[in-house]
Parts: sequence; structure tokens; C-alpha cells
Amino acid sequence: MKEYKMRRGEYLEERIPDMEETIEDYFGPITTTQEYKGSDLYVIGEPDNPVFEKIVAGTVEYSGKKDKLGVEFHERDPTELGPDELEAAGEAVDAKNDFLLEATGRDAKSRRESMKRKVEDDPDHDFD
Repeated sequence: MKEYKMRRGEYLEERIPDMEETIEDYFGPITTTQEYKGSDLYVIGEPDNPVFEKIVAGTVEYSGKKDKLGVEFHERDPTELGPDELEAAGEAVDAKNDFLLEATGRDAKSRRESMKRKVEDDPDHDFD
């Protein structure tokens, strides 16, 4: 599960007031929920795009800190995709990036840089 934070001064509930509806608009009907760190995240068991096997997404709530977006994309093996499904791969990437941009206000480049800084700041990593 990846957790994404918002830009400074922004809050997830302001960017996406109705998380359930937004997830359904991007990926398809929600089939169930899944608990993660005390928060119920939405599960799309049969996403609209055939590249995805399953998607788990929603708000990860923290007391005393800003909420984060929790997302886990389960994608099919590209070698198992037929020609029509391969065409959907570009749309799958666009859907992921558009959803993450809407939720976090950060484009793919700034999300990567943020994740990189998080790893560099983590004292558990040994860089010797």
C-alpha cells in the first residue's frame, strides 16, 4: 500500500469531498471495503479497465496529523493481455495519474521526488 500526502496547506477532504464517488468515477463500482491502519478503504474487485485486477483506495486517517491517500493497484501481467487489453494500458496509466493528481495536487514527477525524499530520510535504510 502506498500512502500519498497532500501539498502543503491542502487537505484530502477538501480536494476530494466524496472519496467513494470519485473512486467509482475513475475505476468502477466498489465491491467491498478493506481495513488498513484502522481506516476502511474501498475495494474495486472488478475495475472497468482490464489492465487492473483489483484496486484498493481511500482515506487513511491519522489522529493529530493530516489524512493521507492510501492506494494499491493490482495489475495483470502484461504478457497475459490480449491486443484489445493492451490498448487499455495507456488509459490505465492516465486514470492512475489523473486520480493521484486530483487527490494530492502533485504530478507524477513531484510524487516520485517526495517518495525519494521519504526513503532518504528514513533512518532504517543503510546507505553504506
